[in-house]
Amino acid sequence: DKNIITMLLIFLTAGVFVGVVGRSSAESVAYFMLSIIPARFSVAVLFGVACFVSLAMGTSVGTITLLTPIAVAVSNASGFGLPLCVASVMGGSMFGDNLSFISDTTIAACNGQDCEMKDKFRENFRIALPAAVATLVLILFLSFRTDISGTVSESYHLLQIVPYILVLIGGIIGINVFVVLLIGIVSGAIIMLGHISPADLLANVGNGASGMFETCMVAILVAALCALIREYGGFDALLAGIHKVFKGKKGGQLGMGLLVGAMDVATANNTVAIVMANPIAKEMAEEYGITPRKTASILDTFSAVSQGIIPYGAQMLVAISAAHELGYDLSAFQIMPKLFYPILLLFSSLVFIFLVPQK
Repeated sequence: DKNIITMLLIFLTAGVFVGVVGRSSAESVAYFMLSIIPARFSVAVLFGVACFVSLAMGTSVGTITLLTPIAVAVSNASGFGLPLCVASVMGGSMFGDNLSFISDTTIAACNGQDCEMKDKFRENFRIALPAAVATLVLILFLSFRTDISGTVSESYHLLQIVPYILVLIGGIIGINVFVVLLIGIVSGAIIMLGHISPADLLANVGNGASGMFETCMVAILVAALCALIREYGGFDALLAGIHKVFKGKKGGQLGMGLLVGAMDVATANNTVAIVMANPIAKEMAEEYGITPRKTASILDTFSAVSQGIIPYGAQMLVAISAAHELGYDLSAFQIMPKLFYPILLLFSSLVFIFLVPQK
């Protein structure tokens, strides 16, 4: 399947990019923002930084790994509760993971539905932006009701932000994803050579690519499994069941969203859920007359909602373990009530499906 092969190549290239720019670049983004914004707005800044970093890096787990220690530092310095700080990082990371051009979920959804990434981005952005703005307003409301003290100050290198910005701009303009990633890798390598040795840079390239191997293997196995299910009538049976429950174009979109959401709850991996749902969703899109970019957007959005909330997902587990490593006891059930963004994203998705007129 050429879509699967393309997806694997993009996964590996995206892994190399993340390996090249490294952890310090993301930390530079965070500390730069925190240095110019008053302490009262530090949680809102955390959310904004997580949105930008995950949008540039294309990984929610990577963003949470990088920014959770900063969230702990913000909590200690400012007086904001740790669950709120960590939940803000998680919400922002899901925003970027849902929209990023180099996110494995975006790559999987767009390749599975044969649509352009920029078209899916535009479709998704209309849904995600209101949810992000509402989350920011809610965080600011809580911030003004909290007694705060102190400031967060660490060193940063502004030049290290450049590769992220180049990838972001290239993706939005609509340049080929491989070209965009190569620009990011080359610019990142040139900048990072001023801070690390060539040997370390090569090691980072290898680590970045190897970090995607598991995702690649899962994609191959799931694609093979889905081909068997289709061949032996599984998709036809599932589609027949969906037709009985969900009627019309709007009902079809909701059914598609619930399908990928259920698969995510079962697998605890939004990329796997999208790869599994892709062929079924494609047939549903043809049956209900839903455009490929709308289908890709629904798959990515509803899987992000599920993945952003479940207490046993990689995002939640990484956040908790990062806090534990720094000596803080934190449970999923302390964080979950503060996860405003995934809930608001679900609300925004339903509004766009049922209330907003579609062309």
